Amino acid sequence: MPPAILLFAALLGQAAQAPSPAATPKTDEHQPSQAVSPAATAKTEAHSGADAADSLLEVKRIYVAQLTGGTQADALRELIIASLDSTKLFVLTDNPDRADAILKGAADDHAFTDTFDSDESINAHENGGKFGSGSSSYSKSGGGYAGLSIGENESHHIKERKHEAYATVRLCNRDGDVLWSTTQESNGAKFHGASADVAAKIARQLSLDIEKARRNTTRARSPGSGETR
Repeated sequence: MPPAILLFAALLGQAAQAPSPAATPKTDEHQPSQAVSPAATAKTEAHSGADAADSLLEVKRIYVAQLTGGTQADALRELIIASLDSTKLFVLTDNPDRADAILKGAADDHAFTDTFDSDESINAHENGGKFGSGSSSYSKSGGGYAGLSIGENESHHIKERKHEAYATVRLCNRDGDVLWSTTQESNGAKFHGASADVAAKIARQLSLDIEKARRNTTRARSPGSGETR
């Protein structure tokens, strides 16, 4: 048999032995999706709550912006700065670009006079009389009369000087999100005036809320709470 015919027959034999494309196994590239368990969802919610608390706990440097309310608000702003600084929880700065959060809001401090008017009156009346007569060889007669009248009127006009201050403030992060807010008012305290008392209340309330956020964060991250350390 000629060599050309032998070569052609060999090629036909190799083609018959080659596997067809349909016989080639295919690999499924799409893997089945995994369902999210309720435990994972609860863990995500716990993380979200912890992150909200951490945003307040991460505030270390505060800038107190000018408060709405005029000159009295400017004076109260200075008292708020001093009260926040006394907590030793923050660094107070006059450069808003360096602050982690900005305290802003409105405040007022004003004095006014309360007036009280009252009237009191006392009146008393008393009357009495006596008269007698008789007929005989001689006549007897007698008489008497007594009267008493007392009147007294008293009026009071009292003016009382009062001092009142209030402030409503909010602590915002650099994105403008409100992290914390409070409203405080005062008519004055035993050892300091109304404005100083309002400033002290703001600092005290912020300190209490930070301590509460710290406890909640510690509790959320403790073993058995669903959080992973």
